[in-house]
Formats: sequence, C-alpha cells, structure tokens
Amino acid sequence: MSADSKQPQQQPPSPDEGRAASGAADAASLLLRNARLTDGRTVDVRLSGGRIEAVGTAGSLGTTGGARARVDLGGYLLLPAPAEPHAHPDTALTADLTSDLTDGLADGPAALGSVPYGVEEVQRRATEAALLQLGHGATALRAHVGIGDGQGLGSLEAVLQARRALRGLTDLAAVAVPGLLTGTAGADGRALLRDAVATGASVLGGRPELDPDPNGYVELVLALAVEHGRPVDLHTDGNDPAFLARLAAMAADVRAEVTIGPCAGLVRLSGERARRTADRLAAAGVNVVCLPQGRCAAAGTRGTAPVRLLRAAGVRVAAGGGALRDVCNPVGRGDPLEAAYLLASLDGVAERAAYGAVSADARAAMGLAEVRVEAGFPAELLAVRGARLAGVLSQAYSRIVVHRGRVVARTSAVREYCDSAAALDLPRQAARPERPDRPDSTGPGGPGAVRS
Repeated sequence: MSADSKQPQQQPPSPDEGRAASGAADAASLLLRNARLTDGRTVDVRLSGGRIEAVGTAGSLGTTGGARARVDLGGYLLLPAPAEPHAHPDTALTADLTSDLTDGLADGPAALGSVPYGVEEVQRRATEAALLQLGHGATALRAHVGIGDGQGLGSLEAVLQARRALRGLTDLAAVAVPGLLTGTAGADGRALLRDAVATGASVLGGRPELDPDPNGYVELVLALAVEHGRPVDLHTDGNDPAFLARLAAMAADVRAEVTIGPCAGLVRLSGERARRTADRLAAAGVNVVCLPQGRCAAAGTRGTAPVRLLRAAGVRVAAGGGALRDVCNPVGRGDPLEAAYLLASLDGVAERAAYGAVSADARAAMGLAEVRVEAGFPAELLAVRGARLAGVLSQAYSRIVVHRGRVVARTSAVREYCDSAAALDLPRQAARPERPDRPDSTGPGGPGAVRS
C-alpha cells in the first residue's frame, strides 16, 4: 500500500473548533480579484462560508454572489495555504532566555532545563509563535508539547489556552509528548498520557528511542491512540532500520495514522538499507516530516531526511519548521516557504514538490482536508507577490493569508533604492491590494520604491 492510499483520519472538531466553524460560516463573502494561479491563469475567486464558492476568469465574477468585500491580488500568486506539521511552542522564542547558559556549548539542548514553563509564559510564547507562523502563511499548526518531567500537564494546558485564544485565526492541534512510558519507571508517564487525552490533546506523540524499550513505547502509544481514535506523531532520528521496520509493522497492524520525524539519521544508512526502510514505511502508510530549517530538541541528529529517496519509495513527506528561536535553533524563522526553498535549493526537490511538502503533504499528514483553488474546497489560501512559484520561494516578502474565508494576516514589503546616475530603470511600486475593510483603496508608490 502506498502512502497516498491511506486516508487521513478526520477527528471530530472540539467544541472550540465547532464554534469557530459556525462563526466563519456567518462571515460575509470575500472576492479575490486578478489572482494568478500556478498554471498561468488569472482568475477571480469568491469565498463564502469558509469555502471557495466560485472560480472564474478575471472580471467574470464581478460583485455577484453577495461579496461585500474584495481584495485585488494583481501581481500576486495564489496558492493553497501551507500548514506547520512540526512545531514546539513550549520552547519557542526562548533563545535569548538561555543564551548565557548555551554560550560555548556545542549542544543547545543541554540548557533546555532552564526554559521557563509557567502556564502564562508558555501560553504567551505559544500564541506569539503561532501568530508568527500564521503571518508567513501557515493556517494550521501541529504543536508538539512535552508533558511530565516535573511540569505535568502545565505546558499542554497552556498551549490549549493559546488554541482557544487563536480561534478564528489559525487551527492548532496539540501533540502530547511524554517521557518514559515502559516498565515501572514509566507508570507516571502512562497515566499522564491518558490524562493528556482527556485534557484535549489531539495527537499522541513521544520519543521512543529515549525509552529503555523503544518498541514497547510505540506499542503503548499505538494502543492508546486506537482506543481513543487519535493519530500518532513520534520523534525519531531514523538511524535504526530494525526499529523503523518494527514501527512500520505495528502501524500497519493497527491501521493507525502514524507520522514520524525528523528522520535525519536515515541519511547515514547505506543506500540499500535506506531504500528497504523507505519501502517498509511506504507499505505501512507512515508519513515522514522532515525539518529543512533545523532540528528540534527531541531529535539529536542534524540535517534533513533523504526526501527524494523517501518520495521515490512512495512515502508521503511533509516539511516542518521544528525549533523556533530556542536553544536548538536560535535563528529559526517558522516560515514554511523557507522550508520549501531549502528543499528545492539544497535537496534538489522540484519547486512544485517542495511547496507541496509544506502545503498538500503537510495538510494530509496532519489529517486536514485537501485544499485546491477550486470551487468547493476550504478557503485556506496564501497570496504571495510574484509571478511564478520558483520566484515566490526565493523572495516571498509580501503575503496575504486567508483562513476560513477571511483575510487574517497581511505582510507588505517595499524595497527602495537611492537616486544614482547608475540606477537602473526599475519598476515603480504597484497599487496596494484592496483591503476588505477599505474597498477600492490604493496607495501610491514612492520614488524608486519596488514592491516585493
């Protein structure tokens, strides 16, 4: 069975998500005009009730269908919105807090114990990190959150509070990541994992290779996932083919939706062993999330999984951000388009496939509905100034983000050059896109200004 043959398990919406969906359905419709698609067409797109209602040639939709707000996307490329499949909001944005402790250390994770985990602090960081990623275009987020290790469920509860605060702006799913699970030493972890499900964790995760019995760890997580109808998302370096073979066999037996990552250790395997491992993962329908922008605290190996090898075997490969300005990656950006750019520039992945890794493949690995710029699909969209996908991945400065049919984030960048006899005849800044709250508004460009 190929990776594409296993359908993602759709989880019933939480009460919070249900209220957000009903609120979006009541929102006024929105008309996106003059948007360029990746196939070269220029179209109008009408959104209503959180979905794409109609797509037509530019100018064909006009103001029919009750669209009271409109945005002119002339000069923008319209894409399905990215999603972030691997974030760590409980440690995000803590690099400055731990910089003194990590100064001179070869390995940042040694200072993780110094990260403040108070509920209010974690909620603030999780909210700020989610908004940062939303501004880059990610309208859905899978947040890996540590439980236990002296903090109990505090960080998870904080992230769930952030999810409620972000309702209507972005969709956030929390992954409970326990410590030890097997044997007598894992009794508290097992109890906490059950409590995490009751508290609201959407996904069950963990770090099996840090447990004395990695296979037993996976068995416990899978059993609880099947019992409660939850997907599984596990951390692994992927450098042990025997462990991955056993994990794939267990996942196939229980028919659970399983994702693993970042699997950077796969590149250390010989070609034949790596191919056999990839074939086993594909046959079991196991998704792999790689981290082109850097590792995370739960993964020791630096680098990126062998994306082309995995894709050739039929494994669905998504790309995530991992650490975001914490001790493991103090310069993380949380930008899905940067992850796609790195896949294309460093790993030789074609630009369409690279963008798919942060959009269609990421959404599928997260169990989210497919998004296309076609009538009937969810209105989860990203408009980026540019004409072609390759250029957008290179210089994606100005962006407009649509979640559940409304504009939720906007970034506008203008580059200016000083006057010079050697200056080229550069294009002037184009008219600003119309804002839903100010239809037909425009803004003149300044001397030498180029909208990026």
